[in-house]
Amino acid sequence: MITNRQILPWSVIVSCLVAFPSYAQTPPASTAKPDDTPSIRLGATLYADYTFNAAPETRDADGNTIHASSFNVTRSYLNITGNISHIVAFRFTPDIARETGAGSTLNGSLVFRVKYAFAQINLDDWLTAGSWARLGIQQTPCVDFQENIYRYRFQGTVFSEREGFLSSSDAGASFHYNFPSNYGDVHAGLYNGENYNRFEVNDQKALQFRGTIRPLANGSPLARGFRTHVFYNSDNYIKGSDRNRLVISGTLEHRAINAGVEFLAASDRTSISRRTVDAQGYSFWATPKFPRGVEGLLRFDHLTPDENLNAHRNRTIAGIAYWFPHQGNVSSALLFDYDHVSTGGFSPAQPTQKRIAVHGLVNF
Repeated sequence: MITNRQILPWSVIVSCLVAFPSYAQTPPASTAKPDDTPSIRLGATLYADYTFNAAPETRDADGNTIHASSFNVTRSYLNITGNISHIVAFRFTPDIARETGAGSTLNGSLVFRVKYAFAQINLDDWLTAGSWARLGIQQTPCVDFQENIYRYRFQGTVFSEREGFLSSSDAGASFHYNFPSNYGDVHAGLYNGENYNRFEVNDQKALQFRGTIRPLANGSPLARGFRTHVFYNSDNYIKGSDRNRLVISGTLEHRAINAGVEFLAASDRTSISRRTVDAQGYSFWATPKFPRGVEGLLRFDHLTPDENLNAHRNRTIAGIAYWFPHQGNVSSALLFDYDHVSTGGFSPAQPTQKRIAVHGLVNF
């Protein structure tokens, strides 16, 4: 359970984050006329891989022992973005995903769904550059932000999403504000809480907040690459049944390495007739950068899904990637990686998983 004693110190930090930008002055009025010409842009993202399951072994239809393997497309979507004016912007992103519902006639098919569909009001005329308000199906404050630092979403999702505690997208309304002089930002919103791939089921809403501080924004390249982050999600499955998440993390971005560490605490009570399940975990990762576009990937996740039970899950990821040289806001990469998952204390026992894969990314 996320107790008041656990949350109190971070409440102080959150209060400081909210108060921090209060000294900012209104940006001076610009004499240049803003460009209000409507525009539209098209982009695309593709994640593809070949995965060999070294463990556990499985059996085919004739009972032969095999190591399962497959070619996969785990993500494929278009990005349609644009501006109606310098104030009003939008994004529409249809996502192509694999249908896995056992009772669905489309089970196994690639289906079309909406990942993002929102309108954005740019607040640069009144607040700092990069401040905005959004309405619609949009990025949640934590996961998408993490993915912009941890660039290996095409290998697998970040820790909090991979373990099923958070989602990268949901329907709601949110506000984002950049602190002046690059000292950080805040992002807060009210969401359905059921994630973008499910409809709202009741009157409960998720209040989500992320605050980031870059304490040494005017320091050396190494110092100003360090940021600290606090994220909190307050939600309910039904009235009186908590669904809360707290994520505390720190990240480093530098030309030689990106790295991060995070702590997760979650509290879930799916019904007032059931007990609260408290989970805790942590993750740390590093992506050392070498000459000619070569990068390493090292990551370790640990989760205790229920503090009342003696069970845990560990994930270790190691890989080497090549990022192709490009100009502009585009990227493509190949990653060769090893993914190892071990568990203990579960009943029934869960087998150790070992996967060797080649992952590909195209994004423009």
